[in-house]
Amino acid sequence: MSSFADKTVLVVEDEPIVAMHTEDLLSALGFVNIVVVGGVRRAVEALAAFSIDLAVLDINLNGEKSFPIAERLAERSIPFLFATGYSDQKTPFPDAILINKPFSSENLESGIRTILPV
Repeated sequence: MSSFADKTVLVVEDEPIVAMHTEDLLSALGFVNIVVVGGVRRAVEALAAFSIDLAVLDINLNGEKSFPIAERLAERSIPFLFATGYSDQKTPFPDAILINKPFSSENLESGIRTILPV
């Protein structure tokens, strides 16, 4: 059994193909509980409805930034990482892990293992 099987991961991604790919990669890593949403409002709803253990956040969501979600996660001490297609992307979270899209399973797993407590 994977060490990730008991974790619930929130994926906030506005591009359906990228969201499906991320979900597939997470499933392959052993995640069973994956909540995928496409925007800030839906992410807020998901945080209220699910017990989230970690999150993968696209920074740019149809003109919105995912930073309000990151703030809520940080307030709750829920680890997160950012995924972006822009290598020079800046965030108000200087210590946050940032992985560049397109990312491999190895990149995603490395980022997750960095943010999850052992």
